[in-house]
Amino acid sequence: MISLRTLLWIDYTAGATAGCAVLALAAGGQFSSLTGLPSCLPIFMGLANLLYAAFSFSIVVAARYNAMPVRLLVLANAAWSATCLFMAYLFFGTATTLGIFYLTGESAFVACLAYLEWKATLRSAI
Repeated sequence: MISLRTLLWIDYTAGATAGCAVLALAAGGQFSSLTGLPSCLPIFMGLANLLYAAFSFSIVVAARYNAMPVRLLVLANAAWSATCLFMAYLFFGTATTLGIFYLTGESAFVACLAYLEWKATLRSAI
């Protein structure tokens, strides 16, 4: 099994990478043209990913893990997963196939992180 520490590093790295990539593509206008999603959406999603990354990073660098922030991260990841699915449903008629794959892929990835982090908290003495 993957350790909670490793999962938190993955959460941080994925959030920071996705946030920077989406914001970079949004700045050039490529994100909306490739995905068919509204131009304000990548800015929202990129900033949200960077906030998740910052929160994950603050947990992983702590000298000792506290259960509450980790559980809050699990709930936030589950909520973000549901939000991405809702956006895929909302923009299904206007988004490109790439846009729908992006939203559902992010939803699936974050849902897996939420599940694995939750399972890791159950086996760890936080």
